[in-house]
Amino acid sequence: MKNKICKVLPNSIGEEVGIEAGDFLLTINGNSVNDIIDYKYLMADECILVEVEKDDGEIWEIEIEKEYHEDLGIEFNKSIMDEAKSCQNKCIFCFIDQLPKGMRESLYFKDDDSRLSFLQGNFVTLTNMKDEDIDRIIRYRISPINVSVHTTNPELRQKMLNNRFAGNIYERLTRLSEAGITINCQIVLCPGVNDGEELIKTVEDLYKLYPSVQNLAVVPVGVTKYREGLFSMKLFNKESSIETIKLIGKLQDKFIKEINTPFVRLSDEFYVLSEIDVPQSDFYEGFEQLEDGVGMIRIFRDNIDQNLELLRKDAKGKFTFITGALAYEEIFKAKEIIEGKNSNIKIDVVKVKNNFFGETITVVGLITGRDILNALHKHEAGEYIFIPKNMLRAGEEIFLDDVTIEDLEKHYGKKIVICEYTGEDLIEKLNDHCKEE
Repeated sequence: MKNKICKVLPNSIGEEVGIEAGDFLLTINGNSVNDIIDYKYLMADECILVEVEKDDGEIWEIEIEKEYHEDLGIEFNKSIMDEAKSCQNKCIFCFIDQLPKGMRESLYFKDDDSRLSFLQGNFVTLTNMKDEDIDRIIRYRISPINVSVHTTNPELRQKMLNNRFAGNIYERLTRLSEAGITINCQIVLCPGVNDGEELIKTVEDLYKLYPSVQNLAVVPVGVTKYREGLFSMKLFNKESSIETIKLIGKLQDKFIKEINTPFVRLSDEFYVLSEIDVPQSDFYEGFEQLEDGVGMIRIFRDNIDQNLELLRKDAKGKFTFITGALAYEEIFKAKEIIEGKNSNIKIDVVKVKNNFFGETITVVGLITGRDILNALHKHEAGEYIFIPKNMLRAGEEIFLDDVTIEDLEKHYGKKIVICEYTGEDLIEKLNDHCKEE
């Protein structure tokens, strides 16, 4: 298989031996390279023979001595050197099925690729994998891998994923576990479907695979207003969130006594809905599940407290912080703490209602540019408008609805500041854009 090299990093081994953008990687140690997993596995040696086809068709064989884990420093047209495997499921909770028509085509692609799980942390269901794919994960030591489990009940999982091949999840997880593969698991919790006793069984089943199954995140189902013709889905409310916190709390207490870790954790949305405060920092043990929204409130509070002393005392300015409904109270508390530290800094926190997907979607990452424009219409924006980075498409300054940062800046005549909203970054960005008193 020929894999086109699109970039050679400066001062890399690849550059040193004469590999150039536009060359094709043919083999490593005589083995064809079918995808990025093959590449990384075959590169894990101190002495390799690389076969490269140059732009003029000449074949080079290059012997390279390197450190065991050292890379050639080359990049390919596609991150996995192959087409990503699309999801074959029709999950009753699938968010992509709830997108409106007319958005970017790439937003409708459902990936379910173990290679992206390994490289980018994506969660996969394992339903489109053959036994030989599981063999390759084990043989190549692809670890950690992130798996969307949802339930270990075979019949229920088949129904939830609408896939007759979805029922063997526990068998596959057990096999990976016995081979020493590290697994992070996720449950999308749907009221009346996989909660209650079904949730208890799933958590306890996965706990039996600890420590190979390192941790388990439970997140509530997201429901947009575009569900016509789809499964009738309930939403979590205050009462059901409290019940879930209590149910999981009993299991967490048990696990802490047995292995000194909660093992299973709920995303912050359950605590916000229930009006129960989030756990303390040590509960989250390094905050490894932030991508699932687990512990974001606690780490934000901690970072504000720890970095408040770095706020410039000679600074002043007017700022607007953009946020969603879920994080509004926390961002507003942070505003009060910051203004309490320096009264010359004035902050207006704007809660953006999600008209695009519906008001049931409250997370920051699904806010669109048009909804920001609508929300700011009623506010006099400060000198700088702070936007959370996770509102934007990765690596670009564009929202889900194709509104850009430049569009917002032109509309309001204000500078948009892209911020991580992790607490320390918020303080740092304020310092960078404040004026001296």
